[in-house]
Amino acid sequence: MSEPCTVLIGAVDLLPALKQRAGDANGEVLVFSDAEALRALETITKRRPRVIALERLFSVSPRGTALINRIKADASLQQAEIRVFAHDSDYTRVVPHAPAPAPQTLDQRGTRRAPRFKMAETVRVVVEGHTSMLIDLSTVGAQILSPGKLKPNQTITIALTDEIDGVRCTATVAWTKFEIPPSSAAVYRAGIDFVDADPVSVDTFCARHKA
Repeated sequence: MSEPCTVLIGAVDLLPALKQRAGDANGEVLVFSDAEALRALETITKRRPRVIALERLFSVSPRGTALINRIKADASLQQAEIRVFAHDSDYTRVVPHAPAPAPQTLDQRGTRRAPRFKMAETVRVVVEGHTSMLIDLSTVGAQILSPGKLKPNQTITIALTDEIDGVRCTATVAWTKFEIPPSSAAVYRAGIDFVDADPVSVDTFCARHKA
């Protein structure tokens, strides 16, 4: 069994102060910069620390949020306390392990503009040259998982193709969420709005690949 430890993650220039605040009450303190989140996750999965300490600003960043969600989704890490604290104050809070809800793609009024259908798990599309997983699809947009970095309001190209036909169009990114799945590389979950897609062609493609 691994020796008890604390895993500490934060910006490089804040690490000395963070380590001092963390102390050594839970054994060895393993320190990672915020740019080393994936390496920190490997250590967390292997060592199963008693405490995972995150600097406050890192904890609310896309990479920090993805790391927290990944830890909360791992049943083997349920006993680890996820603690957020500041380097320059007494601010401290403990993050509950209750799972976070999945994001939803909504229009500006908070309601869907068109029926959206879940796609079969094998369906892949090409987004900005990256092969991506198609989660759901409507005539006006889609939700995807892409290995390529995406950011809100970005204009992208997307190709929905199969052995029968294909749809290629321009789209804009409505929202993104950085995720670290349990058994694959980090990805960007994104909701996209089609700009010039032919609705009939998209609807036909959707009918062929609905779950």
